Amino acid sequence: MTEKRTANKKKAPIKATLVIVESPAKAKTIEKYLGPGYTVKASMGHLIDLPKSRLAINIDDNFQPEYITVRGRAKILKELQKDAKKSTEVLLASDNDREGEAIAWHLKNALSGKTKADIRRIVFNEITPQAIAESVKNPSDIDEFKVNAQKARRVLDRLVGYNLSPLLWKKVKNGLSAGRVQSVALRLICDREKEVEQFIPEEYWSLEADFAKGKSLFTAQLVQYAEKKVERKSEADVRSIIEEIKNSECIVSDIKVSEKTLKPKPPFTTSKLQQAAANKLGFTSRKTMQIAQQLYEGVNIGANRIGLITYMRTDSVRISQTALDDVRSWISEKFPKDLPEQAIEYSVGKKAQDAHEAIRPTYTSYTPDFVKDFLNRDQLRLYSIIWERFVSSQMNNAKSKTTSLDISAGPALFRISGSKIVDKGFYRVIKTLSSKEESTKTLPSLTVGEKLNTGKFHPEQHFTQGPARFTDASIVKMLEEKGIGRPSTYAPIISVLLDRYYVTRSNKQLVPTQLGRMINDILVESFPSVVNENFTADMETKLDDVEENNIEWGKMIGSFFHPFKDRVEEVMATLESFKGLMDEPTDKVCELCGKPMVKKLGRFGFFLACSGFPSCHNTRSIPLASCPRPGCGGEIVARKTKGRGKEFYGCTNYPDCDFISHFKPINADCPQCGQFMVEKYDKKHGTYKSCINPECNYLHTAEESEPEVKQDESSED
Repeated sequence: MTEKRTANKKKAPIKATLVIVESPAKAKTIEKYLGPGYTVKASMGHLIDLPKSRLAINIDDNFQPEYITVRGRAKILKELQKDAKKSTEVLLASDNDREGEAIAWHLKNALSGKTKADIRRIVFNEITPQAIAESVKNPSDIDEFKVNAQKARRVLDRLVGYNLSPLLWKKVKNGLSAGRVQSVALRLICDREKEVEQFIPEEYWSLEADFAKGKSLFTAQLVQYAEKKVERKSEADVRSIIEEIKNSECIVSDIKVSEKTLKPKPPFTTSKLQQAAANKLGFTSRKTMQIAQQLYEGVNIGANRIGLITYMRTDSVRISQTALDDVRSWISEKFPKDLPEQAIEYSVGKKAQDAHEAIRPTYTSYTPDFVKDFLNRDQLRLYSIIWERFVSSQMNNAKSKTTSLDISAGPALFRISGSKIVDKGFYRVIKTLSSKEESTKTLPSLTVGEKLNTGKFHPEQHFTQGPARFTDASIVKMLEEKGIGRPSTYAPIISVLLDRYYVTRSNKQLVPTQLGRMINDILVESFPSVVNENFTADMETKLDDVEENNIEWGKMIGSFFHPFKDRVEEVMATLESFKGLMDEPTDKVCELCGKPMVKKLGRFGFFLACSGFPSCHNTRSIPLASCPRPGCGGEIVARKTKGRGKEFYGCTNYPDCDFISHFKPINADCPQCGQFMVEKYDKKHGTYKSCINPECNYLHTAEESEPEVKQDESSED
């Protein structure tokens, strides 16, 4: 009998790849693309970072950071370590920027001792099946220099914050904080506010007149009088001109026709997207980035989950060859006459890191009309401007024709201009991103020397416009121009200032609070070389040098820190304490217990509180001005209506005095009547100043009137 022997056949090991991304939404999309053999998990951002409770920077050891597992994230890290142990390969797929590289570096260090798997790094600019497959095929090593740049930034911000904040606690108020970049942004906003306050508008008038040719009616504006540009300072000036020319013969004196070439704009960078979304859609910077993140990570389009746009943190306008081929193919099919012979290249700015392409749709064929049923309203609006901007950037120029008519009426010269698009070019794909060039004003067909009939004259009062307060769009533009921050930081900078209540948002404008202005004054006076746009921009350049391995990060930190630390100690010893302002005595008396009121500074600015606290909890608003009602003797304070909490300004003697205003008093008296001035806002005139006295004509618009205020019960602020 022959003994049968069976050999143990070794089964080939099944490849099990763990892919780690930052967010669950991204993980969900990518896992669908990769299929069997791949497990995709989310780290939820940083798992390892500096502790919040202490400095955690070893200054004597070349500023080495002391990292810990982020509180509440130990469970996630343990699960990733468990998954890595079961895997034959680990691919770290965090975002392709400094923060993402640091996340990957920390994960590699935390996983290396728990698994024998090969740990590699993959990056991609868009979440599409092709991009993901390509990145998985070509893993790489972690970029140590990019990690060093993130480390340097983190250490630098920690050293600044942990030295300035205690100074503010000791000299101003507990709980305050300061930051390297945010403090510079706050300075820009405060400096602009001073310009706004110091500006005194001047009155001027414009004059328009109606003209007619047959049944055709149009309106032209006065541009010259007696061959000079007229300065019309008052209504009387305008009325005198009307009296002189109302019976004059009106003749078409000149007709000029000009053509203009309109070039498409490059695709969006992060800053340009935030600006366009603010101006066109009314989005805050934070909202723009949140929605862009959703579009990037993936949206369900029918049965498929698709990342609709490329990575949304970029300062480059570069477009990949694949994307160019895709968009040119689409334009060739839909608008063949508007396809340039060659793809249009846009120059990348000198300061751009160029790590990512411009923000663009992943597939040109996914038009806004195609995806509209799968997106919510805000997602569709943001996606629409991204798609329009990208597709139009690769189309032919548009052309417009402008016709200008000059009409003489005695010594007066009126002018009207009308433009129309004669060759739409790239405007064929633009709906949401409309522009002034598209607007048309129909003009009648006229010839030089032709006589016209006159109709009504329309004098209109105006006031010169001072500097505008920053909005989300304009502050991002300013930060970009000055080299402060990077695409990933623009939205967080604004958010931090708002969250700390150093700045508020009013009519979409960023307005510094009393607390913000006090902090700014202290920091600017004590640390002018740090709270400085040039210093901050220079630091950003040095961080770029670290990433490019042109400078050692520890030396860069050291050259800044030691002089900075000496200055902090000097200011700590010499700066006058402002805590006395927090409990400043006043001559006001508590109406509940009769004890004196004191002036305090809280999170929402200054207020009055009873000195009898905690026995008496009475508080009230700081008086902003004296009541203008004769014989009242009350003071104007900020109040809020019950229910919706809308702010208004009323007299402390209410209900005996029913004076109420919707407009905030400013620290200025009217030079004509002596009553206080207020700041007003409307869509037509923007922000402007005016006297509160309705019988005084100082800086009043001709048509304005004080809005009626319902005498509801109110609660004090």
